[in-house]
Amino acid sequence: MSKVLVPLASGFEEIEAVSIIDILRRADIEVLVASLGEECTVKGANGISIVSDLNINDINSDELDMIVLPGGVEGTYNLAEDKNVIKILQDMDKDGKNIGAICAAPFALNKAGVLKQNYTCYPSFEEHIRIDGYMADKIVVEDENIMTSRGPATAMCFALQIVKKLKGEDTYLMLKGGLLADFCA
Repeated sequence: MSKVLVPLASGFEEIEAVSIIDILRRADIEVLVASLGEECTVKGANGISIVSDLNINDINSDELDMIVLPGGVEGTYNLAEDKNVIKILQDMDKDGKNIGAICAAPFALNKAGVLKQNYTCYPSFEEHIRIDGYMADKIVVEDENIMTSRGPATAMCFALQIVKKLKGEDTYLMLKGGLLADFCA
């Protein structure tokens, strides 16, 4: 069974985090939700709290198949400042493992030095990352082992692309149909 880490930092974007966690679990992918601080309850950008499964300090990147960062400006900056998150991103990239980020979160990938040439993010946030390689017209961009997406409205399509990558076309099509997500490519 594939194992994916979704770290949550205070100020995370709730639609993105919950969509990713829910859709991956529907695909029978083990999702580890990790908090950055001592508290296991993490409050999102819109006041919704989620209880994590464990703390980021307890993560061994060797046991992971992928890490996926939800966005939200405050959450993104908190992820980008966390030494454990940066180390996990760098270790996973060095091992060629899959890494995903949505909305503002490609900022954290760039700070860790793992963002590849082509990416997408929340419109206008590329100004905080880099203009070169930004693809404004794509819902999901894959470049080597890095997958990025734009924001809350693209979270379902992004999560389905992760399912396709980790579980294959059949599981992707089954979930896409069951979720009535015909708008996803």
